[in-house]
Amino acid sequence: MPEFVALMAMLSATIAFSIDAMLPALPQIGRELSPGNPNAAQLVIVAFVVGMGAGTLFTGPLSDAVGRKRVMLGGAFLYCVGAALCTVAPTLETMIAGRIVQGLGASGPRVAAQAMIRDLYAGRAMARVSSFVMMTFTLVPAIAPLVGALIIAGFSWRGVFWAFVVFSAATGLWLLIRQPETMPPALRRPLNVTRLRLAAAEVFGDANVRRAIAVQTLVFAILFACITSVQPIYDLTFGRADSFPLWFGIVAVLAGSASFLNARLVVRLGMLWLIRRSLSTHVALSVLLAGAWIAGILPEGALFPAFVVWQVATFALAGLSIGNLNAIAMQPMGHIAGMASSVISATATIAAMALVVPIGLAFDGTPLPLILGSLACGAVARLLSQALAEG
Repeated sequence: MPEFVALMAMLSATIAFSIDAMLPALPQIGRELSPGNPNAAQLVIVAFVVGMGAGTLFTGPLSDAVGRKRVMLGGAFLYCVGAALCTVAPTLETMIAGRIVQGLGASGPRVAAQAMIRDLYAGRAMARVSSFVMMTFTLVPAIAPLVGALIIAGFSWRGVFWAFVVFSAATGLWLLIRQPETMPPALRRPLNVTRLRLAAAEVFGDANVRRAIAVQTLVFAILFACITSVQPIYDLTFGRADSFPLWFGIVAVLAGSASFLNARLVVRLGMLWLIRRSLSTHVALSVLLAGAWIAGILPEGALFPAFVVWQVATFALAGLSIGNLNAIAMQPMGHIAGMASSVISATATIAAMALVVPIGLAFDGTPLPLILGSLACGAVARLLSQALAEG
């Protein structure tokens, strides 16, 4: 189990590394590829997540048809192709195309890894494994921006994409050599449009699964809105661009303990208890910070520490809820785990990005649009969580 969890965590960490290592490069990418609108560099992050979300619609059914390992290895290859394209991109449009391809490739390990976990575990045991995976997802940002900054210093921002190629190739080789296939040929389902449509109908036909997807969408929106907006906030609002990787790492380490805490508590307290408490805490902090910022009652020296505390709470919310929400949604779908994982992941990711883009574009030089957007998402998610059941 330890090696399995470590491998699944590293495969999932490809996503976090692909996003967070890019953050220090955004100002340079904006100046070089989009000098007329430097803020458009945020689309480099959005494009990757959109590609990943779209890819999840196909990788789940493929993993049911040909096995989990083939899909993960094929996705790793496509990911490397997209990253290589980004290393030579002459325009922002080409860069966005490469990032979409990279995201499509990343969807293979993302979805098939969740299906592989569901092949071996169920219920709260699955939530425990997913929590350890999420812990790595939240800990990788502790070093990813710093790694990205070091690579940029030595090889320019294009060198970051070569690092993506090396990372994906290494984890793919580990998977190829060490991990047995968990989807035996006798249980595989050939690709069939009618069967896929029926499976999707079954996923959306379950009211509890729909609610879990909706809450997961809103939590994803809070997390990705923070990730896409945080670098400009550190730079333009607080004048801390140089120390951004260090602060981002500190926040990630502090928040990463939330996933470990979830893994220790979920069996005893239950998934819903943790989901609801974490959402309530984040909503309360967002109300306090937004109110204090609007009223101007915080002293100048307290603004940055207050935002850092809120950022920690945002990352901790992901660690205390996403794994649990995914386990709740997947619980009744074990017989179609691949397809269910695809539908759940694609819906939550793409819908979340539809919320993230306007929040990011609303940036006005202060963190207020981000905080208010997150507050709205969190309040709706907390309301919807009341109707959830563990299954």
